[in-house]
Amino acid sequence: MRRRDLFRMGGLAALGAATAACGAGGGAERAGRASLQFMYWGSAFEQKAVATMLREFERRKPGVKVSALFTPDEYDVKLNTLVAGNRMPDVGYVPMAMSFRLGEQGKLLNLFPYLTKYPQLAGYLPDAYLWSGQDRLHGVATANEIELLWYSRSAIAEAGAETPPALAASAWTWDRLVENARKLTVDQDGRHPDESGFDPRRIRRFGISCSLTYPPAWYGFLRSNGGDFADEAGRRCLLDSPEAIEVFQNLQDLIYEHRVSPGPGQLAATGDDVPGTSILLKTRRVAMVVDGHWSLLDMNESKVDYGIGVLPVYERPYTTAQVAGASAVFAGTKHVEEAVELFAFHIDPRHVDLYARGLWMPQERRYYEDQAAIDSWTRNDSHPPEFRTAVVDYARDHGVPAFGNRIRDMTVIGSDVLTPALQEIESGKRPAAAILKEAAPKITAMLRGRHHNQGL
Repeated sequence: MRRRDLFRMGGLAALGAATAACGAGGGAERAGRASLQFMYWGSAFEQKAVATMLREFERRKPGVKVSALFTPDEYDVKLNTLVAGNRMPDVGYVPMAMSFRLGEQGKLLNLFPYLTKYPQLAGYLPDAYLWSGQDRLHGVATANEIELLWYSRSAIAEAGAETPPALAASAWTWDRLVENARKLTVDQDGRHPDESGFDPRRIRRFGISCSLTYPPAWYGFLRSNGGDFADEAGRRCLLDSPEAIEVFQNLQDLIYEHRVSPGPGQLAATGDDVPGTSILLKTRRVAMVVDGHWSLLDMNESKVDYGIGVLPVYERPYTTAQVAGASAVFAGTKHVEEAVELFAFHIDPRHVDLYARGLWMPQERRYYEDQAAIDSWTRNDSHPPEFRTAVVDYARDHGVPAFGNRIRDMTVIGSDVLTPALQEIESGKRPAAAILKEAAPKITAMLRGRHHNQGL
């Protein structure tokens, strides 16, 4: 399962089955040691990195024993079962939508009183904090992931196209993106979409892929064009605005008018399964892909000849940020101080190599502002030369939190109305305007405002 699938509107329902049952407080104590349980999902690489982190935590805290509950499948189902049976772990990952529900139910420890005692907790990026009410901090987003424009360096060179800019101030306009995507798109006979005889049914390489059904991929464009998913109160859907319609029509036109982007199923080997970004670029099936920062790990592991650019811009540069699940301390823990310390420890780049290896981006502000701190996670072979401007500066100055993390009931809204509307736009059967003008009032009827948010 690709990491992007963890963050789709439907939550984690697509993940598969679970681990042994766990209980609040970590079960029986041994020889006077505090016993904690840490529950998480992830790839085999993430499992190894987390295990190393937990061993280091135990080394530094000799009075604490931590059991790792690696749960790669059906995480939300398993966690819901544990919550219902009052057998929660002490610390762990929580699907984002579920975190707000559990926070409002008092199932997650309020971290607000600990911000003074543990200064690290008070130094995160403002959008990392997750609130259930005034002064009720139920967790933070585990990592600060943003959307980027990935590209194949060899495909760019072969086509004589421009290299996507790595600086927000130099970002392409939408028309310039289309122009370069056209150069990069070729059919089996080497013809481009603007040449006579081009065969759209036999495309060897597409110029660009940007998923219409994956909101973080297009939310930056929406904000860049002056639009948004909902109004400030979170009570009225704005997807039927001229700014939103322009963005979605442009995305549809990439497929059906400009013929530079794959439509539904065109990249599938079987069914609707789409290869990951690293595979698309390595095989040069697609030259440019809009996808999350977490792809960096796969790029390096697969030895892809890749580059990173910022997204095209309409009025102002924006990218979707905080595209991640949540981390939290569960309210039933018997060892509150130790659990809070483990919580802070598990997303600290000094103790977890997932940052230096390219899967995660830090949540502490200093890793975007202080040069020595920036170098500590980016100055290595896993991060290309353009990473500083294309990712660090871009995230700090132009990241906006994913709306799915801020709007109430997004899981239901996404599955019932938004995703079907996006799928219809992607199908090309009707213009974006007609679809969005039907969907927006339905979404408005379902909106119940935004989750609480506050500064420290």
